[in-house]
Amino acid sequence: MATRGAKPKGAHLRIVDGTHRTTRHGKAEDARDTIDAAAASFGKPQRPSYLKGQAAWAWKRFIEPAGWLDGSREALAIAFCELWQEFRDIPKAFPASKHGQLRAYMSELGLTDERNRSDDGSKDEPDEFFGDS
Repeated sequence: MATRGAKPKGAHLRIVDGTHRTTRHGKAEDARDTIDAAAASFGKPQRPSYLKGQAAWAWKRFIEPAGWLDGSREALAIAFCELWQEFRDIPKAFPASKHGQLRAYMSELGLTDERNRSDDGSKDEPDEFFGDS
């Protein structure tokens, strides 16, 4: 049975995207201490040597830049990359159910939230609401 609403975010993802609220999540310093302890115990996710082709490309493109991921999400990242390779190899034989799995992996890894993307400041036009005018 499905649950309503968005899935809760991890502490590191809340810190990264700026949605950490002291009244709801506690002190930001405590959250950072927890994040640092998890990063020390799990480390960064390591790309397996058997990932080749499109799976290795997906790891370099999506997983390596995601600084909020730690080793506890490594298995999920590997499954995402292998599913990505399957999608790229034979896209016509990729059923809708696997598209749903791919989207779920991306959401679970925090890859679908545009607030996690770095801003390189190369906007060509000013923002409609917050631009300098």
